[in-house]
Amino acid sequence: MALAVRIGVNPVSWTNDDLPWLEAETPLEAVLSEGRRIGYQGVELGNRFPREPEALRAVLGAHQLACASGWWSGRLAGRPVEEEVREVEGHLHLLVENGAEVMVYGELHDSIQRSMDVPLFKRPRFRDEAAWRTYGERLTAFGRHLRSRGLRLAYHHHMGAYVETSEDVDRLMAVTGPEVGLVLDTGHAAFAGAEPPELLERHADRVCHVHCKDVRPAVLRIARNRAWSLLHSVLAGAFTVPGDGAVDFRKVLAALDRHGYRGWLVVEAEQDPAVAPPAACAERGYRHLVGLLAELHSREHA
Repeated sequence: MALAVRIGVNPVSWTNDDLPWLEAETPLEAVLSEGRRIGYQGVELGNRFPREPEALRAVLGAHQLACASGWWSGRLAGRPVEEEVREVEGHLHLLVENGAEVMVYGELHDSIQRSMDVPLFKRPRFRDEAAWRTYGERLTAFGRHLRSRGLRLAYHHHMGAYVETSEDVDRLMAVTGPEVGLVLDTGHAAFAGAEPPELLERHADRVCHVHCKDVRPAVLRIARNRAWSLLHSVLAGAFTVPGDGAVDFRKVLAALDRHGYRGWLVVEAEQDPAVAPPAACAERGYRHLVGLLAELHSREHA
């Protein structure tokens, strides 16, 4: 394959941490065994994974899966760096001891992303440039701490949070140093009105992790018109796996290749598993990416 990437999966398709009553009985072993059968090389962590390094290593090793990363619910928009550093220690240690190279950082302070009844237009916004600069300084210092321990901070732009739109991402990259990397989440980018390949082109030097999520434009239009929350939009089918929506992953992968991306492509799609069978959807997303990567490889060697 042209890109030096590995393809991982997020268990959110099977068990959603923000909507835990969806498929609440699905055991972790089933998620991991299905992921490995499909062909995934790694997995991002969720709430059901062991939090002790040796136990996590044993669980992943039993399925020959690598630890691609793990989400950290950060709160640097509302607390000092020193407190964040204390809080993150256990999670940081877990990732480092299991070979991860990036930590996905999601800003939860004031976020409405986990609120079923709060419309997305009520998301938080920084009040002025000084607030942006303060936030950027804290993130940069936090990223520096992670780097000292062998991890890269991978910032996740997200619907319902301070950094949602492409303009927000541009501002964030401007107020932070290179210690702060970026997660390109194709689904959240498209939901927020951006073209994922264009966002990638502007910040390719900072992209250190990629979430491959597709969107259904018809659902997005209704979500905006009816002022839905993110979780309401998820349950209605706003997100899906690569190859089942409107995101042009051919262009995304070509851009990653041009810029020499080296890292994970993580398939994820927050969906109701009663409507979208998790294993079948995970396989569809995997096959779509593998096919596009093979196509890219063939073109480069034609």
